[in-house]
Amino acid sequence: MAELKDILHKINALSDTPEPYVLKRLIDTLRVSETEYKDNPACINEQIRALNELLRKHPEYANGLAIFVLTLLNKYHRMSLFTDTGILSDQTFSNSLMRLIGHRFVPLLPEDDSIVELVAYLFDGKHDERWLASIDSRLWDELVDLVMVDDAHSDLVATAKNNILNAMVILSYRVSGIGLHPDLMKAYPQMLDYSAAFVAQNQEAVLFANEYREAHQLDNYKDVTPRQQIDPAPLLVMLEQCDNIVSTVRKRIYKTGISIRLTNMLLRLEQSLKRMRILSELLADNHKNRDRAIIELAQAIIVSVKRRYSIGYLINNNTKLLSRKITENSGRVGEHYISTDKSGYKKMFKMAAVGGFIIAFMATIKILSYDLDLAPMSRAFVNSMIYGLGFVFIHIIHGTVATKQPAMTAAAIASTISDSSGKKSHQLAKLSELMVDIIRTQFIAIMGNVLIAMPLALIISFVWLQVSGEPMIGGDKAEHLLHDLDPFHSLAIFHAAIAGVFLFMSGLIAGYYDNLALFNNIGERISRHKLLLKFLPKHSVERLGVFVENNLGAIMGNFLFGVFLGSTATVGFIFGMPLDIRHIAFASANFSHGMFNIPADDFGFGLVIISLLGVVLIGITNLLVSFSLAMIVALRSKGVKVVEWKTLSKLMYTHLFTQPRDFFLPRPEPMKYAKIDSQGYMIHEDTNKTQKNKLFPKHFAVRRLSSVRIMPEGVSIDAKRLEEAAQKNEFQQKLDHSGDQPPTIDKKVVVLDDAEFELVSAESLGEVTEVMTPIGEVTEVMTPIGETEDIDPAAPEKQDKTKNAKTPLPKPKNPPKLPE
Repeated sequence: MAELKDILHKINALSDTPEPYVLKRLIDTLRVSETEYKDNPACINEQIRALNELLRKHPEYANGLAIFVLTLLNKYHRMSLFTDTGILSDQTFSNSLMRLIGHRFVPLLPEDDSIVELVAYLFDGKHDERWLASIDSRLWDELVDLVMVDDAHSDLVATAKNNILNAMVILSYRVSGIGLHPDLMKAYPQMLDYSAAFVAQNQEAVLFANEYREAHQLDNYKDVTPRQQIDPAPLLVMLEQCDNIVSTVRKRIYKTGISIRLTNMLLRLEQSLKRMRILSELLADNHKNRDRAIIELAQAIIVSVKRRYSIGYLINNNTKLLSRKITENSGRVGEHYISTDKSGYKKMFKMAAVGGFIIAFMATIKILSYDLDLAPMSRAFVNSMIYGLGFVFIHIIHGTVATKQPAMTAAAIASTISDSSGKKSHQLAKLSELMVDIIRTQFIAIMGNVLIAMPLALIISFVWLQVSGEPMIGGDKAEHLLHDLDPFHSLAIFHAAIAGVFLFMSGLIAGYYDNLALFNNIGERISRHKLLLKFLPKHSVERLGVFVENNLGAIMGNFLFGVFLGSTATVGFIFGMPLDIRHIAFASANFSHGMFNIPADDFGFGLVIISLLGVVLIGITNLLVSFSLAMIVALRSKGVKVVEWKTLSKLMYTHLFTQPRDFFLPRPEPMKYAKIDSQGYMIHEDTNKTQKNKLFPKHFAVRRLSSVRIMPEGVSIDAKRLEEAAQKNEFQQKLDHSGDQPPTIDKKVVVLDDAEFELVSAESLGEVTEVMTPIGEVTEVMTPIGETEDIDPAAPEKQDKTKNAKTPLPKPKNPPKLPE
């Protein structure tokens, strides 16, 4: 406490001539090391609590600290701190990676006048991110409330607010640029209908900046309190509209596909919109929102500064971007891997049985191919073709291979996290139930493969012996097949884990090629292929195009999965590494061949048990590895933290001990998930079926909106009750204005989240009350650009309404002032 008081006293004395080392000394004193935190977790809040007590007892220290910080910040360029730090860069991954690798050999020159370097100097602890994130949020709120600036130093506040306003305008122009980017327009032509929102938010941002600067006299380096606060509601409404457009685009990704570049653009657009909202809250009169915005912005800046030279963070961020791309596309694979009811359960077993039937013959052909004298690369090619073409054939005849985890599973998991209502605990509970359904579906898929492949392989060996009079394979080969299944004396589990990785990769590949087919319109391009049209009828070419577009992901995923399995052993042989694969379906077929052809002297009950145990462990390893990787991709794309895995694991264990039946047999009543039906199909809805209009009517201008009270999502509105309330309000106004012309009720249209509402405003006693009612169609509210409407002079009400409807967006008196 004494040390803190001494530092605060020195900060107060040097508030007008600040030095960074003094502030760094304060932060070092508050910092709690990783060792101290592990030994005593409660100590992490003690220093912050002591600081708050000192500032409460000595208000001059709080004022001096605020002046010290603002004066120190004025010595640095602050604009990039608001506009760039914490927002995804538009540089490519390769350029960023080469830049950071070069930094390891020849360090980049620090920008001494950049505030980013100041933040890096102040927070130089290795575990500062974890330390700051662990502090109680109530202590942060209390600290922000205590640190205030007196009126004598209002010029510091005015300078800070000017920088915030300029940053908002810069971000607004960037949002407009991304929203109207040619690549986005080309990928999503419907964006042309929505472009008015991106223009309108820019005009609102410029207007808000100029009005706020003028009302608070910031140009005179003052921060006076105006008689009427400048309301940011019009700007926030337009930012909400832009957010809704981004959400609409994401909903349509499954139809149009998306590239990494466009994923990057959409993410930067979301981050820029969020930063604009945070900056507007810094200027708002709501102290609670302002304090939270300060904390959120400060934490985002500190985290970004700490990671700006981290190669690991760059890779982590870009893989998260890639996983977002994968999970946002449904991976329109013909196979479905999530069954929630009995019919889906039976259907999956039938598909797996078909797959098991083909796999028995594939395993037999692969064993017989070893009689061919082939070079290593030829061996890899033959094995790859056996696996790859066999898997593709299984897909074409509507079979399935056990333990496969395609992009469909990742998309389903991600949709449960993002679309479930309620708190995070509720979302994790839903996710655990979904995982139970996935595990049960994989269990029955494994059973379908094994229960068919194992006896069929036994029958093949028996028929071969009866027809040829000789065993299909020799005793040494049979012993080798069984040895490869031994979990104790071979690398069967390790090889099964390798196969699990390939299973997961095949799902990513399927999602990639599905996305590629959609984004590049492969189906339509094939249907118009001139060479094909010369040799095939038009309807056949069209059917081929539809088939390729719908199945390209599944075909490529299955084929390349086969290539991975077939070439792994050869790659291991070339590099002298013990690499190979084990898949449960092929392991079960090999078990039957080995047991039937092994010499009678070597046959034993113990050998049977160990081999069967190996088959079971291989299947469990396949499933755990592939499923865990798919989970990581899905949860990373939605920002689920690692610490939440403990909660998820606890929910899974509890379900296993209380209701183990659900892991193997269908539930009595199927669960309902976001975007997943009872057959495991993803449900995609662009808009509500009752809506007849788009987000913005085509070729219509958008007027500047007045203050709008946005109804919370999910709140139903009784149109009849609102109409009665409006009539009653109108009647009351007639009584209050007896003898005068009664005031009319203005009706405007506000479009929120792909839904249209009628805004009814009734002025009463100088106050404005606004409600929203759903409407069917937009009429006489927005007038097309370039069109005029004849106005009847005898109808003053209609004339006023038409005039208001055609009022353009107000233009700012002066352009925003940017720093010199």
